[in-house]
Amino acid sequence: MTVEEARREVRSVFMWGFPGQLVSGLVWLVSAALATWASPRYGIVALVGLGSLIFPLTQLVLRSMGRPASLSTRNPLGGLGMQVAFTIPLNLPVVAGAALYRPNWFYPACMIVVGTHYLPFVFMYGMWQFAFLGGALIAGGILVALYASGAFAPAGWLTAVVLLLFAAVAWMLASRDERASRAA
Repeated sequence: MTVEEARREVRSVFMWGFPGQLVSGLVWLVSAALATWASPRYGIVALVGLGSLIFPLTQLVLRSMGRPASLSTRNPLGGLGMQVAFTIPLNLPVVAGAALYRPNWFYPACMIVVGTHYLPFVFMYGMWQFAFLGGALIAGGILVALYASGAFAPAGWLTAVVLLLFAAVAWMLASRDERASRAA
């Protein structure tokens, strides 16, 4: 399998990133809502707890849509996907350190970690759009931490919106790709 064939399968199976970004955006939305209307602690627990379920929930969404939920065993990019996924829990000690120093840096630190985790997706999916997503989250995390960290949840809300907007773009790309495949 060539790199381009592997990327094509990644885009096809994971619908250009649509279900993953939808699930991620909803997780961040729940977390931000809990942090805003219940307590920051509930928001943290929701993001860490539900965040650990993003991939299985993404697979559930794909299966509920009648689609395959995993790459073929021939695809060499499956291993890269797993390695990229593990960057987030491995970076949670950095997030914890930032939040212990300044609690309102929890979401900005998570934004930076999640944003950097999306950068290898540019290669894995063959999509420059993931560089934009990663860059937006990294820049947003830095800017909120530096200039708007007076409240706990704004970066959580911002991340939810960015992820859900990206999910909408990915849905449009996936729909266009499927129409083109049917026409060919």
